[in-house]
Amino acid sequence: MNAILHAQQLTKHYPGSIALDHVDFLASAGESIAIVGPSGSGKTTLLHCLAGILRPDAGTVTLNTPSSPLRLDTLGDAALSRLRREEFGFVFQQGMLLPELTAVENVALALMLNGTDRATSESRAAEWLGALGLAGMEQRRLGELSGGQVQRVAIARAQVTGARVVFADEPTGALDSATSNEVLDVLLRSVAANGRTLLVVTHDPNVAARCQRVVELRDGRIVADNGSAVGSPVRPAPATNFKGAFNV
Repeated sequence: MNAILHAQQLTKHYPGSIALDHVDFLASAGESIAIVGPSGSGKTTLLHCLAGILRPDAGTVTLNTPSSPLRLDTLGDAALSRLRREEFGFVFQQGMLLPELTAVENVALALMLNGTDRATSESRAAEWLGALGLAGMEQRRLGELSGGQVQRVAIARAQVTGARVVFADEPTGALDSATSNEVLDVLLRSVAANGRTLLVVTHDPNVAARCQRVVELRDGRIVADNGSAVGSPVRPAPATNFKGAFNV
């Protein structure tokens, strides 16, 4: 598999703490990777630095695009914002959707922000909602949908633009176990079917076990990686029961 996202020596400080301590990370095209670890280990900070939401204090993040490699850490704010809209998709624990919009409008907005006209955007959004089991619910607002259905809307929004990397931060954290499994199935199937890379931060060992790779962080460092991508240093695999990683 070809490397799509590569971070070297990522370092990020917060007042009184080191969130990331010289982290090296490589993701290949089409991989699903769970990022696990106890609270405060640096999981979300790593995800946000890789996605260009946070800027690292030191180190590099490179996205390999079809035309040329792009260094996220050197891009200006406008260029970085455009790259996130075009190349990345995001699924958050609470969806981060707009409650005043319908399901189809929420998904279509991602396309419209990239310059696609409204009719085309809503048509493509409806196709994605239908593919994810929400046919007939396109005109419902978020308050008329269940928690699992809202997350399906978020999954559609994350991929409708053709994003090559999907970042998910606790995407099933607010759901019951049955709904969590359904949403996870939808997320994994849809990214795999479209050849996308998935990076998911999770506290749920069941979510981690469904991913191709599990990367464990502690105190801002990667301490285990059970399936290092090409070019990444091979590290010991996390314990099979994940007790250490999840602090349970």
